Amino acid sequence: MKRSLRTHKVEQLILATAGFFWCFLMWFSTAAFSPSIAAHYHLGIQALGLLASSAIWMAPLGRMVAGWAADRFGAPRTFALVLAVCGLMSIASAYTHSYELLFAERVIVATAGVSFVIGIQHVAQWFEPHEIGIAEGLYAGTGNAGAGVGALLLPRIFGTSYPSAFLWLGMIALALAAWYLLRGRAAKTMERRETARRSSGFKSALFVWSRYIAIALMLAYAMSFGLEISLNAWLPGYFARGFHAQILALGFTGVAGMQIAAGTFAAVQSFTASLFRPFSGYMSDLFHRRGWTPLPIIAKTLPYAPRLHWLGLSLILVTLAMGGLTAAGLSGHLPASVAVLVALGVFISFGTGGTFALVPLLFPERPGLAAGFIGGLSTAAAIVYPLVFADAANIHAGYLRVALVLFVPFVLFYFWAARYERHPEEHGVFLTLAAHEVAGE
Repeated sequence: MKRSLRTHKVEQLILATAGFFWCFLMWFSTAAFSPSIAAHYHLGIQALGLLASSAIWMAPLGRMVAGWAADRFGAPRTFALVLAVCGLMSIASAYTHSYELLFAERVIVATAGVSFVIGIQHVAQWFEPHEIGIAEGLYAGTGNAGAGVGALLLPRIFGTSYPSAFLWLGMIALALAAWYLLRGRAAKTMERRETARRSSGFKSALFVWSRYIAIALMLAYAMSFGLEISLNAWLPGYFARGFHAQILALGFTGVAGMQIAAGTFAAVQSFTASLFRPFSGYMSDLFHRRGWTPLPIIAKTLPYAPRLHWLGLSLILVTLAMGGLTAAGLSGHLPASVAVLVALGVFISFGTGGTFALVPLLFPERPGLAAGFIGGLSTAAAIVYPLVFADAANIHAGYLRVALVLFVPFVLFYFWAARYERHPEEHGVFLTLAAHEVAGE
């Protein structure tokens, strides 16, 4: 019986990971072809920044709705619906010749990004607290690699023919939707499934949204995953513009050559942020087992306190690396910029993995609602980042500006919210009802 259960939960993990990988591939397939689209429609840098930002527009509200739907209707049905809708719209965008219509269709395809919180809820419903870090890390890390795979391989496979890419991505998404619907199971036990369904009411949602620690984790995810996806959308254009002469010197010429080179350098961040996310989950588990609490102010006696400290360290490293990326860009040294980007990707993975090693433990009765809020509203920051990057007087200076103006306050708020030694999930702006009272509505 135990062996059968273990096999089944591994199958659910594989199913969630495959679906999320393909959604991520579709989500940032527009960015992979941004040089081609910009050349075809004669887009300037401001329009390029808007195009990069638009990939995130549907994520904040969409993820909150998707998290609620996963609790209410189950992850398999919700995930299959997202795959089917995005797949059909991707196919439609392959036959569009108007830039305005193409832009609108790609915004809808970008709703594929809401799939993350559905998979988080699905995995949380199958794995136990002592293994949640590595399980969520494997799911999210492998899935996130879809953006890097897209930036690296799509221009090589399809050249400048982005309509062909959009067509194939959409057709495979429809096949994955059918697979998820046929083989997906919502939870390990009916008790877990019913608890999540009962806790998906509006009062329960308000309770989660108003907790200080939930807001702090949302900000932490904004400066890790929010940053990651903004860079996925921004970096191909950044390298093509910011290091144009250096890329030409490497022998890449024309729109196709520039697109391949820029996509390759951009993929560095996505791959490292994805590949190291399971390691981040492992480190969170390790901090938990060893009881490591090295940072000041942050709680030290909570059962999951070491996980709070691991995330705090991750956020500090992300902030420092953003300053390093500006310094490397201003130096005009392409290899240095790529090296810093590797480090930034690793630190981002520490933040993303560290955040969702905590979320199911803090809000076990409402994993979808919590994941939707923390993983959804945080992505709104990714709408802002490319606009700041594009608006800077120097294309390299935006990274430092974001670090100083946004990330430093985010880190300080996280330290403040994580200081509670007793039930930090109970402290918030309003609705001080105990968790079990809210769940029993």
